[in-house]
Amino acid sequence: MKVDKSNSSFSSPFLCITIILLALNPVVSIRFPDRIPEVPKDPSNQPLQTAVFALGCFWRSEAAFGCLNGVVRTSVGYAGGSKPNPEYRSLGDHAECVQVEYDPEVIGFRQLLEVFWSNHDSRQVFGQGPDVGNQYRSIIFTSGTEESRLAAVSKEREQSKSKSSIVTTQIQQLEAFHPAEPEHQKFELKRNPFLLQLMGNLPEEELERSTLAAKLNGYAAELCPSRIQKQIDAKINDIIKKGWPILREI
Repeated sequence: MKVDKSNSSFSSPFLCITIILLALNPVVSIRFPDRIPEVPKDPSNQPLQTAVFALGCFWRSEAAFGCLNGVVRTSVGYAGGSKPNPEYRSLGDHAECVQVEYDPEVIGFRQLLEVFWSNHDSRQVFGQGPDVGNQYRSIIFTSGTEESRLAAVSKEREQSKSKSSIVTTQIQQLEAFHPAEPEHQKFELKRNPFLLQLMGNLPEEELERSTLAAKLNGYAAELCPSRIQKQIDAKINDIIKKGWPILREI
């Protein structure tokens, strides 16, 4: 059974048809548990680093990084401003941003910068596409001298691609990352109830910390590399075909 991804989310008709077909054919029925906790990774074997980027609306920004090999967790929030307790409806001078927790033995800050540049228009002033405003400005947040150097080099490289317009991206030392409200975390994934069910209906806190959720968030937005999109397609189709109870990992 081919998974239909004609747009960025599974449509409710697709879900209804799937449920009807599964009910008619119990051989391939899927058991959806109320919740199955994700087994946490051993942090002692996985020293993580953190990067924070602002590149427009944070819903899409989080999805852009979630599928990368070596990325363990993603979350959205606010940074770059002075307001003590920013909220979605009251950001002050903060920007919407994504925090990426990653394994430096698998992926480096330089590679994350490549994803940053390729997923937004760094030459648009205070906005991305139809989203216009100070909260959508382009920023690379850095921690330490080496990250600042890598950010500056990458910005020079990006500027050299065209002299006709100016790269507006700012480079700032990260002062604080303020997590956004729960409803904004894994936004693309939450638009796909079928995927949430396949994961076992994790509670909000576990969903925010889940590596699998980060990947599926990118998959739901169709922002994963083609190879990973196909890999996840195959996993989901296999679950539907065999009636495997839950999607645990990719």
